[in-house]
Amino acid sequence: MWSDFFREKLFFPSPRKDTGRRRLFPVFLPFSGCVQRCLFCAQELQTGRAAASVHRHLEAAAALLSARRERGLPALELAFFGGTFTALPPEDMSACLAFAAHWRKKGAALAFRCSTRPDCLDPALLAVLKDSGCETVELGVQSFCDAALAASRRGYTGEQAEKACRMVRESGLRLGVQLMPGMPGLDEAAAWRDVELTLALTPDCVRLYPCLVLAGSALADLWRVGDYQPWELPATVEFLAKSRLRFDLAGIPVIRTGLAEEPGFAEHILAGPHHPALGDMVSGRALYLYLSEKMREVSATLGERSEKIRECSAGSLGVPFRLFVPRRFQGTFWGHGATLVADYAALGLSRDRVAWWDEDRFALSAE
Repeated sequence: MWSDFFREKLFFPSPRKDTGRRRLFPVFLPFSGCVQRCLFCAQELQTGRAAASVHRHLEAAAALLSARRERGLPALELAFFGGTFTALPPEDMSACLAFAAHWRKKGAALAFRCSTRPDCLDPALLAVLKDSGCETVELGVQSFCDAALAASRRGYTGEQAEKACRMVRESGLRLGVQLMPGMPGLDEAAAWRDVELTLALTPDCVRLYPCLVLAGSALADLWRVGDYQPWELPATVEFLAKSRLRFDLAGIPVIRTGLAEEPGFAEHILAGPHHPALGDMVSGRALYLYLSEKMREVSATLGERSEKIRECSAGSLGVPFRLFVPRRFQGTFWGHGATLVADYAALGLSRDRVAWWDEDRFALSAE
């Protein structure tokens, strides 16, 4: 009966695939354009660069781009991160746009993107960015929850953040949304509402940055006196994995999970769900959640087909089977440090029942 159901293989798609996105060349501008420092902020630690003039940061970036060009390396997408790009003083904004135009003309840059706050945008400014070669605007939304935004001193409302997302899309630019689960004032229910609203806004990419307590931040003071409790790592991984899967299935790439760490950054983390392999942990868990759901669907279908199949004992499907997995998942399938081996075994997927292949879809077949 198994072979009748699976005459060849039962296929189902991969939950995420290579989007072929460009490599980014980050140009960090810590605190530039910021009118205030948010509760959790410590950009000099996150970027590994102290606050300095925009001119100094551009000089440093130009030296690196020149070196790349001399080595014949391929062009990258410039990414102006840190600070508030669209709130830069006019002379600094002009310098950045001229910088991007210069390196595009030399063939070292393909385009540029920038990150900014939702309350520092207007249609005219977005038009200038687009005309200057910008293709993507990433909004540091962090949350659409008014209570969380107020608790973290963000200075805007959830409605403003939502309107800013729509404004970017209407301008013809690509939209990126950055979320911070676990930030002050944000419980898990509110964090899920952030995910649902982000899905409804259909951004072109998402970054998920779980909130950390960093030395030198105002949040560290609250944490020390017990007025802030960060999320635990296991709960954070589970939330991020479920979120990641929702975005993957909607065709929205999650291009970053957790902060990109500069050398020595971990030394300044006082508390919070930090792990150097957080992205791998989340990716592996998301894949497991996807496959376990697919296995339940198949099991239900088999159960409808035959009472005898249901009574067999060979894993969660009740029958012997083999799972074919796209080879690109080979590094994350079993989880960071093989932590998902037992979870897969409960599904009937021991190591000898998993095979790797070059197709970009999964398949189940009878043994």
